[in-house]
Amino acid sequence: MPLDKAAVRSVLDRVRSENRSSLTAPEAKTVCDAYGIPVPKEGLATSADAAVKLAEGMGFPVVMKIVSPDILHKTEAGGVIVGVASGDAARRAYDTIVASAKKYKANASIVGVQIQQQLATAQEVIVGAVTDQSFGKIIAFGLGGVLVEVLKDITFRLAPASRDDALSMLDGIAAAEILKGVRGAQPVDRNALATIIENVSKLVTDFPEISEVDLNPIFARPDGATAVDARIVVDFDPPEPRHRPSHDDIVRAMNRIMRPEAVAVIGASSEEGKIGNSVMKNLINGGYQGKIYPINPSADEILGLKAYKTVGEVPGEIDVAVFAIPAKFVAGALKECGAKKIPGAVLIPSGFAETGNVEGQLEIQRIGREQNIRLMGPNIYGFYYTPKHLCATFCTAYDYQGKVALSSQSGGVGMAIIGFSRSAKMGVSAIVGLGNKADIDEDDLLTFFEQDENTEAVAMHMEDLKDGRAFAEVAKRVSKKKPVMVLKAGRTALGSKAAASHTGALAGNDKVYDDVLRQSGVIRARGLNELLAFARAVPILPTPKGENVVIITGAGGSGVLLSDSCVDNGLGLMKFPPDLDEAFKKFIPPFGASGNPVDITGGEPPKTYQNTIRLGLEDDRIHALILGYWHTIVTPPMVFARLTAEVVEEFRKRGINKPVVASLAGDVEVEEASEYLFDHGIPAYPYNCETPVAVLGAKYRWARGAGLI
Repeated sequence: MPLDKAAVRSVLDRVRSENRSSLTAPEAKTVCDAYGIPVPKEGLATSADAAVKLAEGMGFPVVMKIVSPDILHKTEAGGVIVGVASGDAARRAYDTIVASAKKYKANASIVGVQIQQQLATAQEVIVGAVTDQSFGKIIAFGLGGVLVEVLKDITFRLAPASRDDALSMLDGIAAAEILKGVRGAQPVDRNALATIIENVSKLVTDFPEISEVDLNPIFARPDGATAVDARIVVDFDPPEPRHRPSHDDIVRAMNRIMRPEAVAVIGASSEEGKIGNSVMKNLINGGYQGKIYPINPSADEILGLKAYKTVGEVPGEIDVAVFAIPAKFVAGALKECGAKKIPGAVLIPSGFAETGNVEGQLEIQRIGREQNIRLMGPNIYGFYYTPKHLCATFCTAYDYQGKVALSSQSGGVGMAIIGFSRSAKMGVSAIVGLGNKADIDEDDLLTFFEQDENTEAVAMHMEDLKDGRAFAEVAKRVSKKKPVMVLKAGRTALGSKAAASHTGALAGNDKVYDDVLRQSGVIRARGLNELLAFARAVPILPTPKGENVVIITGAGGSGVLLSDSCVDNGLGLMKFPPDLDEAFKKFIPPFGASGNPVDITGGEPPKTYQNTIRLGLEDDRIHALILGYWHTIVTPPMVFARLTAEVVEEFRKRGINKPVVASLAGDVEVEEASEYLFDHGIPAYPYNCETPVAVLGAKYRWARGAGLI
């Protein structure tokens, strides 16, 4: 049906003119009718006699509700009576509701009492919308009535939500099976619910001043769905949206910052122990081949390079300035960078919003905007970009080049990322600190990494998103081509303003991030160790061509644990057809176990591992292998590692490249064997049945989201 935007605009204009923050029930019905959201028959009574007439006209039983712009939660005010079954009962209910409302709030403006057709009981669900401070308009769906508060079984998507998004929401709650019909109950009308979700999504997108919508409960039936109660909240004075440059401007500035031809160090020093000295040493010792300009008003030369009093004295162009000066001098130096037309500033100094100096941070934001300078930081360790041997940081130089880029909002987490990467000899394209994110945010980094030929995967630690919607939009695009992995710490919130609806209250939890990141194709890590494991392993795992996963193990106990991990990570163990079952049986002892997991037992020689792995790689119906090694004298750890690497490499040369991960249980020798396997492109972990499956599951989640399987 066509949407009646004019009818909604008329209602909202009236609400605004009366300086109200919510719609009355009759107004909400008008809005629902205009956007194709089914509601029961209803009318407004301003007297007991009118209530009787309306109720008799639509047929008993009816529900009666107070209508007041000053009473949003009607039940709490004693303003709702259900099951009104006669004219006399309607008259009494009218008087009771009005009296209860006046007792609840003596100065409340009472418009009247809503008379509503009482529908037969059906499955109760909720559809809502809320304005999140980071993601903007988000849509919610879950079980309705009191269950939404008790179970909090709810899922979210960014608005506008597509038909596919809406249908996925029906399957995205824990109680999804209830909607499909259980114990003889008929399934609900999925299309009717999806249409309501879509139309609520369109409503809040078309009218941004609608800050919250609560349709709770919706009675979902086999032949349709009806919103029994509608609550709509408005905000005619929303906060200013975050400034965001165009895509081309972001790419242009980020390329000059991350891949500069000339770097200035403001606060460069020859004195050991100073940040300006460490930055200079890292730029020189890290092997950066571009021009380095030390800036220090008191020096003529620093570490063998000519020093300049200001950036304005530098004869050539400068792409990025690294600040190693106290916070109080940053604003003045930024203005000098603006006069020099330097497009990027890396702000290492602390002493801004993180210490309560919010005004100081707002000042440098303003200067950056006015001078067209993109700001990284402040309060950061700097960044690395290994293809240019660029170490624009006070941390030690980094020398392992690779194809994964990492970022962190926290300096402490950043140090852990650097330390892990160095210890694991993990090749990276970039490591970036974002700190307070006065300007450059994760979405800016993703926009750069999207077009960076040296980056094939991105892993990010974040505590918040300044503009979650911008990040989600970029991530949805980037994740189609490159895995994007995120560790989100903390919880989202709606700020100090209390939510007026069930949807608003429930949106203040981590489920919003979880669902929106999944909608955007992002792989979410649950901890730092998992993020680092994903960053190291996901880029080297080939993309699977299907969902059939097979476990080959030398120990039954490992097989059980690996199977549990598959369930936890959304991986399906392949059900063997008879011919494949017989093929595996040829290589395992009679007391072993075919099927999946394949248990070859611990006493078998290396040849058994070799033959079963070869069969797993040879058969086109098998798409990924999980190996569970058990330390034995017959097949020592390094023997297992070498033969596994040889078999996998043999098949790679034949053009067969399936993801293979390994769990190694045994004495300390399994540590060396695991590293050997990792060095040969097989993610392997000692003493651990969870991580190998988790990294394989992460690769599968990315491949599914990117539409590759």
